[in-house]
Amino acid sequence: MSEPSTATEAAKKASAPPPAAHDHGHDDHGHEAHDPIHAANPHLAHHFDTPQQQFDAGKLGIWLFLLTEVLFFAGLFCAYTVYRSMHPEVFVYAHYFLDTKLGALNTCVLLISSLTAAWAVRNAQLAEKKMLMINIVVTIACAFTFMCVKYVEYAHKYHDGLLPGKNFQPKEQIWELKSFRDRHPEAAEYAEKLAKLDEKKPEAPAAAGAKLEGKVEEKIERPTEEELEPLLAAGLVGPRSLDPSAHISRPRMAHVFFGIYFFMTGLHGFHVLIGIGIWVWMLLKAAKGHFGPNYFGPIDFTALYWHLVDLIWIYLFPLLYLIH
Repeated sequence: MSEPSTATEAAKKASAPPPAAHDHGHDDHGHEAHDPIHAANPHLAHHFDTPQQQFDAGKLGIWLFLLTEVLFFAGLFCAYTVYRSMHPEVFVYAHYFLDTKLGALNTCVLLISSLTAAWAVRNAQLAEKKMLMINIVVTIACAFTFMCVKYVEYAHKYHDGLLPGKNFQPKEQIWELKSFRDRHPEAAEYAEKLAKLDEKKPEAPAAAGAKLEGKVEEKIERPTEEELEPLLAAGLVGPRSLDPSAHISRPRMAHVFFGIYFFMTGLHGFHVLIGIGIWVWMLLKAAKGHFGPNYFGPIDFTALYWHLVDLIWIYLFPLLYLIH
């Protein structure tokens, strides 16, 4: 009697469907087969229970990343502070060679891009596909505009010999610059007189308290405050204890400023290029209709990164361009 029952049980096992344990209760996408939350949110990763949990985790991650970026740039700002405290005249002197108008233009461009980036986040939350794509395109266009303006600035610096280290060989003197003449016309005229006197004196600069040699008409009167103060601040003449008409020259460490300028603005520009790449990626995803009320995290995280890039420039602009 035991043999027939055993055969019957074997036949039942052979005809029965495989146990549910073999598929582990998941569908083709790795989600639980009967989980309505994952089924309704195709962009919800399997290791998150809800879209809100996924968004919160991503938000924490991007803030931690931005914190490392802040610490990275903080070291550069500390270096800027140290060098400026040690050689303030260098920064006053060299900033006249920067184009404040171009720097202000780039500031406005980045502020507009931050606005469109924030607007894009709102569009993604409301599933406004068309407006989302428009705002992303405007943000990318502003980023490219920033880089084009920066290229014009860099090309001008290269052409005029305003480079770090031994390559710092400016083709114009500071008193010949429009930026200096517009702000300090009296000082520019006085510097020109000193420069002409120096051309007639190829010897070493006169010592402290020494009087100018030559004819009476070659001597110049003691300068006024308007003539002297800008030159003292820029390190073009010695301290008040010296005869201010004795000699004029640029600060010895003038090249340090442009080393800091190119490093800080170049690193910032590199971050702008990275941001452009990320925004292009977001544009492609937006064109496919990936974003909506339950999935807008990538747009939000990219916008946060872009706001940091904007904020860093907000500090760089006055520290480098508006020293006076």
